[in-house]
Amino acid sequence: MDRYAQKYQRSRDSISLIAVGKRHPTGKIIVLLENMHIDFAENFLQEGAEKINQVAQHCARNRIARSPRWHFIGHIQSRKSRMIAEKFDWVHTVESAKVADRLDRYRTASEPLNVLIQLNLQQEESKSGIRVSESEKLADHIQTLPNLRLRGLMIIPKPEPDFEKQRTVFGQCREHLEYLNGKGHNLDQLSMGMTADMEAAIAEGATQLRIGTAIFGTRPL
Repeated sequence: MDRYAQKYQRSRDSISLIAVGKRHPTGKIIVLLENMHIDFAENFLQEGAEKINQVAQHCARNRIARSPRWHFIGHIQSRKSRMIAEKFDWVHTVESAKVADRLDRYRTASEPLNVLIQLNLQQEESKSGIRVSESEKLADHIQTLPNLRLRGLMIIPKPEPDFEKQRTVFGQCREHLEYLNGKGHNLDQLSMGMTADMEAAIAEGATQLRIGTAIFGTRPL
């Protein structure tokens, strides 16, 4: 990350590393937390909720005052919105007004829930996300909800080995964030880039990298 930030004239402080613990044991997360890392992401609600509770218990037992920030990066089922709103600090995968309304309704913490709109730029039927043409309307709606704070956009592109093609997709996401800001939004976050394409993401302005394999190793089956 340091090398790529320097290469593309980015401030290293403008890029956050989010450690994705999907299917990895809680102990690995605790090791990172004890080494000063604080941003962690989970794809599955039940697994994530269990890890959040286990990490909180570990911190209490060992008098660790540092609190992790938890990011939900999986598909949101409406019936599970309450627990997501209660347990997480960030949600990267808002794709409809219905989901946003439910998260807003169930968010009871003093701080608003930070949310990102997930775009489906490549219109893949197998992936979640909203079409670019529908995103401005959703952004306008989220801005009216008192318990949510719209921070930016998130994408999960198709696997692509070609560096320039990776950059093209990430660049489209950055350009759309700039478009929304031109329409009066104040968005500052681009959640894009994983282990295999982080260089292209940094080159195109990513502010949050979601990294699993490069940190934790191959995911358990």
